[in-house]
Amino acid sequence: MRGLRFIPQDSNMNIIGLRYVAYLFSILLAVVSIGIIAERGLNMGIDFTGGTVIEIRTPVEPNLEALRSTLNDLGFGAISIQEFGRADDLLIRLPEQPKPADWAEEEEPNTIAIELVRETLNEAFEGQAIDYRRVEFVGPQVGEELKLRGLYAVIFSLLGIMVYIWFRFEWQFGVAAIIALAHDAIATIGLFAFTQMEFNLSTVAAILMIAGYSINDTVVVFDRIRENLRKYKKKPLNDLFNISINQTLSRTLMTSLTTLLALVALYVFGGEVIRGFVYALIFGIVIGTYSSIFVASPILLLMNIKRGAPAEVNSKNEQPEAV
Repeated sequence: MRGLRFIPQDSNMNIIGLRYVAYLFSILLAVVSIGIIAERGLNMGIDFTGGTVIEIRTPVEPNLEALRSTLNDLGFGAISIQEFGRADDLLIRLPEQPKPADWAEEEEPNTIAIELVRETLNEAFEGQAIDYRRVEFVGPQVGEELKLRGLYAVIFSLLGIMVYIWFRFEWQFGVAAIIALAHDAIATIGLFAFTQMEFNLSTVAAILMIAGYSINDTVVVFDRIRENLRKYKKKPLNDLFNISINQTLSRTLMTSLTTLLALVALYVFGGEVIRGFVYALIFGIVIGTYSSIFVASPILLLMNIKRGAPAEVNSKNEQPEAV
């Protein structure tokens, strides 16, 4: 890692001294995010609301704007169309079609909607052959079940992480870690509520990946804090926490930057299908790196952590080891 350090090896930034600013920023971010979620809600995808997904390959490269306008004129709600890899591969999403109380026809409204979409597409491409690769229907009951399971996945994963940190370190470390992870998850969900990007199962997977990434960074910092708690018995906790964060800062920033390089490439070249997933990860990596440095450790400082047994070092000449 020589020559690749963004932070000097002997850095001594007073990060703990900024903890009250970080507390204020994080509280405001969480409150604003919760407020936006409550006011605007999430733009739930078909995974959660129910509907139909049609994947096709067109005979020629389509005019997406004109095709989207034509399909939305059918009166089936907001129909989304996006490229699926190639320019002539399209993913069409139809919202769930409710069945009126006085519905007398044998066919379901969703089936009729699919047939009309097929007819409209045939007319738009002047009868040229369209390759229908898949047609999938997600019912509203399945959507509700997936929504509930997605919520369970996030809650149980966070609790599992807290239990692991509790046994790996002490309960104070687990509480600090879960607060930081909840902060990351709320901020990411708030971003989706603010931008109204589609929130689907891929987004839930992204939130779980963000939690895993963030806790990895946090554990590295916590491990150095625990090591220094045993090593420096008389050093004030503020100084000890600053030393620990500074010792791991270069590693944290380097890991985040290299991860972001890969994610930005995926965002630019990966296409529309994974754009929401990558979008969540990019924001999550940034906010997760911030929380590992400015949220988890300062919160741990508020708790009554115990110092371990002293290491065999010269107490008169306490100097932090270089990273």
